[in-house]
Amino acid sequence: MGLLPDLITLFWPLLVSLVLVTFFLSLLNWLLLKRHTHLNGEQKLPRQLTMLVANIVGVIAIVLTLPVSEAIQNQILALIGILLSGMVAFSSTSIMTNVMAGLVLRFNKPFRIGDFVRVNGFSGRVAEMGLLDTEIQTETRELISFANSVLVNSPLTVVRSSGAIISVELSLGYEIHHTRVEKHLLSAAAECGLEDSFVQVIALGDYSVSYRIAGLLTDVKSMLSARSKLHKAVLDSLHQAGIEIVSPAFTNTRPQEPGSVMIPLAPRKAKVASEQDNRPEAVIFDKAEEAEAVQQDRVALEEQLATLQAALKDANSEEKNLLKEQLDFTKTKLDELNNTKPKQEGVSASASTPAAD
Repeated sequence: MGLLPDLITLFWPLLVSLVLVTFFLSLLNWLLLKRHTHLNGEQKLPRQLTMLVANIVGVIAIVLTLPVSEAIQNQILALIGILLSGMVAFSSTSIMTNVMAGLVLRFNKPFRIGDFVRVNGFSGRVAEMGLLDTEIQTETRELISFANSVLVNSPLTVVRSSGAIISVELSLGYEIHHTRVEKHLLSAAAECGLEDSFVQVIALGDYSVSYRIAGLLTDVKSMLSARSKLHKAVLDSLHQAGIEIVSPAFTNTRPQEPGSVMIPLAPRKAKVASEQDNRPEAVIFDKAEEAEAVQQDRVALEEQLATLQAALKDANSEEKNLLKEQLDFTKTKLDELNNTKPKQEGVSASASTPAAD
């Protein structure tokens, strides 16, 4: 008759700990993940790490309530510690390094999806950010995957979203006064819509003077187009002013008329460039632009969701029904957006940069 009460007394702490740990983990999982279905992978990562730590703590709590001696409990805890240490020790060093580097990039946020970056001689726009690597789409439309440890340990150049300096360098002969050159170069920069443009004399060579015209481009997404447009504007501005852009050592053995200059004649009717010609970035950085657009839509929907949730608390019964419908619709759109994957094409070349051990 006394066996059952003894068993209940013996296993009661274990049963209570199992119930409490299960309830706590279920509640925490619902608070962090289940009710936030609109979160993307990056936003879920810290919550998933929190759940991992909570599960480890729960296992330790259950072990401490086992109806065994303290020595056996210590042995079980030591075994758990050995297993966890073994998992870390036998895991690839590169993987752990990249995971930690990925966390550093998420906390520091040196760049975002869609930003122009330059690392290890490669430049392009960020198309995707993962836990182990970051994908960059180059100016040749290739997709290059950089291990996160490379981005953390290497010098990284990020173009600021507020604007970037674009420039063109050229050399002209000493017979042309620099004030005349500066005037027409500034005119070319103004024609391209560059702000705060300036001209520098960067070198005095044996036979020519090297100039640099630069200006601030506020629309960084059109950087490639703006750079090409600046080159064209420099050509047109100098040629219209009668300034030849040729090497001082230029030699032409063909007979020329007296007073002839090496300036091409302007066409009678300029060819109207198509919209795609005006903005090649749409083709070159297609995946990066798509990823950036998805990210912007996601942020807008999250802000709208927060606004609706705040309005729902103070709404009356009639308004609540309408707000709930809008809330459900917004959550549905957000879920669809989170399930959207950037398009993958077989023609896109992909190179992987090995991680530094």
